[in-house]
Amino acid sequence: MTADRIKRILEDVKTGDLRIEAAVVQLGKLPFEDLGFAKVDHHRETRQGFPEVVFCEGKTVDQVLSISRKIVEAGSPLLGTRATEEMADALLEALPEAEVNRLARTVVVRTDGSSSVTGSGKVLVVSAGTSDLPVAEEASVTADVMGNQVERLYDVGVSGIHRLLAYREEISEASVIVVVAGMEGALPSVVGGLVSVPVVAVPTSVGYGASFGGLAALLGMMNSCAPGVTVVNIDNGFGAGFTASLINKVGSGK
Repeated sequence: MTADRIKRILEDVKTGDLRIEAAVVQLGKLPFEDLGFAKVDHHRETRQGFPEVVFCEGKTVDQVLSISRKIVEAGSPLLGTRATEEMADALLEALPEAEVNRLARTVVVRTDGSSSVTGSGKVLVVSAGTSDLPVAEEASVTADVMGNQVERLYDVGVSGIHRLLAYREEISEASVIVVVAGMEGALPSVVGGLVSVPVVAVPTSVGYGASFGGLAALLGMMNSCAPGVTVVNIDNGFGAGFTASLINKVGSGK
């Protein structure tokens, strides 16, 4: 529930368009709604600027459906991450307006205002290889639903560095860049050395045995010699997209 919606409830009570009892019911969902197996944090949008995100992995289909319905019923946009095919299909049936990105494993339901761009700059999501696309798409979807202009630049890893350099103009126009890479995780350092904006690096679990499920890329990124590179957890496209959105909106003064 946003601050604007709380104001509308209070204004409706003041004008007599909403009974006090009904307002109490609506405001009673603050700060959370207890479903027994989950406590849906309807107050998070007021505190952090975006509602609670549903991490679907490890939950049952029914749990994901119940939580998602409560978020949508509260008038908030929905973002579900790590949704299985079964979960995505169930959400589409229950919420026909949902947008499913099967590569990213995300489900989005937008509200009237959630499609508008509120960040003043551009978030550019860069991936090293095609195998990194699920994580890159998770970052892209997250930044998009949070109200940012998002552009994608995929398959431009260091094994063919000329592919990245061919897009110097697009890279220089970004306000914040998310760089997703597996293997040795070198791409964020290269991008960080080319720009004067924040770079959010995302190590992926893509790679052969000595990559240790993304640990090699994580350590490589954390030891980057390029200034301005910040690192999130392995395969955490959501965290990168969320961070990039916050950076972009702080830059816009929103």
